[in-house]
Formats: sequence, C-alpha cells, structure tokens
Amino acid sequence: MRAQAIAILVVILLGIAIPVSAVDEERYGYIKVQDVTVQLKNDTAVINVNYAVDEGTRIIFFLLGKQDLKNKLYHILNYDGAQMRRINLSSAEFFVDGAAYSYGKGIYWYPTHAFNIVIPSLSVQSPQITRTFFMTNSFPDGMGYFDTEPDALVYENSVSGKV
Repeated sequence: MRAQAIAILVVILLGIAIPVSAVDEERYGYIKVQDVTVQLKNDTAVINVNYAVDEGTRIIFFLLGKQDLKNKLYHILNYDGAQMRRINLSSAEFFVDGAAYSYGKGIYWYPTHAFNIVIPSLSVQSPQITRTFFMTNSFPDGMGYFDTEPDALVYENSVSGKV
C-alpha cells in the first residue's frame, strides 16, 4: 500500500514539474510572441506585434470576444497610454503618443523600455536606422533620431515668426 502511495505521489509531482520546466519565456498565458516592431515617427511609436495563440482558445475568442487578448497584449508591451488600432488572432497594432522625447528642431530620443516577457525578435526603426535584438525583454540604452523633414519645421517656424 505504501509503495502505491509513493508511486502516485511521484506521478503527480512529475505531472506538475514537467509543464513548469517547459515554460517559454516568450509566452504569456495562451499567447506566444513571435516578434515586435516599433516604428518611430516624431515622438510617436507604432508597434506591431506578431504572435500565436493556443488553438484551444480560438473558439473562446469567437464566443466571448477579444478583451482578454487585448489586456494580455497591453501587459506584454508595458506602454502607458498605448492605444490599440487593430487586432486579430495573429497580430496587433498599437499607437503610442509621446513614446519619445522631443528636444526641438526635429531631434528625438526614444528611451530604454522594458517589456514584461522575452521578445524573440525586437526591431526598433527610426527614419535613420533600425536596431534589432533577439531574445530580449528590453530595448537597452535608448536611441536618438531625427525627423525626416526638419527643414520644413524650421521653414514653418521662420514664416510664423518663431525661430
């Protein structure tokens, strides 16, 4: 009797331990993130997220809606004030106003940013450069960039009397 109890206990512990050891760092609940692209324009960012959802949850989205999916994506991205523009079962697009700091005259700084999970492929694109990182949970060090049309801003300000 004692051997059977020990065998059952071992099976239960293995049933608990094996799924825990197989946890993906790029997974949050039923979402497995594939890549994130941040496109910078002036002080705004457009963020595209590509992901896969577990097959068993797809029918739930059709029956109950995508609110839980939206909440999980907001949590993964970790941007205050992000606004969702588009969502489906494999990708979403967000808009973040004020994601970068403006220093005037078309000069911007996109600061370091931490995500709440590991992103397998992260690309941050400014008008001048694209930086790509693999298996990271943050955008380190920040990045400076320039507006694509700073001369137009200087011309508009000089016409209006501002220099």
